[in-house]
Amino acid sequence: MTDQREEATVQPTTPQAVNGVLPPNWVPHPAGLDYERHCLDAAPGALYDYETGWEHQREILDAVAHHRSPNRVLYVQHESVYTAGRQTQPEDRPFDGTPVVDVDRGGRITWHGPGQLVGYPIIFLQRGVGVVDYVRRVEEAVIRLLAQYGIATGRIPGRTGVWLASDGIRPERKICAIGVRCAHQTTMHGFALNVDPAFDRFDNIVPCGIDDADVTSIRRELGRAPSLSQVADDLTPHLTEMMSFAPYQMSPDVPRTQHAAFHHPTADHPAADHHQPQPNVVKEIRL
Repeated sequence: MTDQREEATVQPTTPQAVNGVLPPNWVPHPAGLDYERHCLDAAPGALYDYETGWEHQREILDAVAHHRSPNRVLYVQHESVYTAGRQTQPEDRPFDGTPVVDVDRGGRITWHGPGQLVGYPIIFLQRGVGVVDYVRRVEEAVIRLLAQYGIATGRIPGRTGVWLASDGIRPERKICAIGVRCAHQTTMHGFALNVDPAFDRFDNIVPCGIDDADVTSIRRELGRAPSLSQVADDLTPHLTEMMSFAPYQMSPDVPRTQHAAFHHPTADHPAADHHQPQPNVVKEIRL
């Protein structure tokens, strides 16, 4: 078996001070990375309102983008809500007509709600740090966290987020969705990590516009799940390291393989037992 560490990619060095000398076009910015938590331990019915949080993000972005505040990460647990990014298609939206909040991030539709850790890193990107590099670093923090829990994950080329490979019966499964916006060199929106959510809300949409793969959670993979507060505690050192923009070893991509046919529910064919394996029907995955 090939050692995955040998397959990992060394990321290029992003702009850093060397022997006290700053790179060209470096912008002085307050040091550090602050964290806020909202409703991680709250019961359903007392969770964080999405639009309240969106407005709070904009306020923080203004302070970070104008160098009045260090970078900051918001950890939240939202009330149940669908949010649609700019690429959302009409057929992605809730089959039952549930209202959707249209937002200014990239990507398509997703769901936030109880049992899901949502993180909003609001980060000033120095010149030479691309948005794709930033997204890969957020993914890497989550991949390393899940490895700590014993869940092997990675990236799938052409698909944003953090994924589990097919096991030959179950399809590829997304455990963490990512959708961001960058304004004034500063990021907002972020990631949604499924810790222990109910899955009926995902079955009511085509999550992230992907109808040939499934969603999963820490509990679904392990049979148990830490609290959201514990997951936030465990993620923080990984995210802090990645947001330092020092060089790092990128985890290898998820291996592609054949798996049993999977079709996400649609308005014409709603969810029933689509999570059950169908071992006699195999679809081809191009490697």
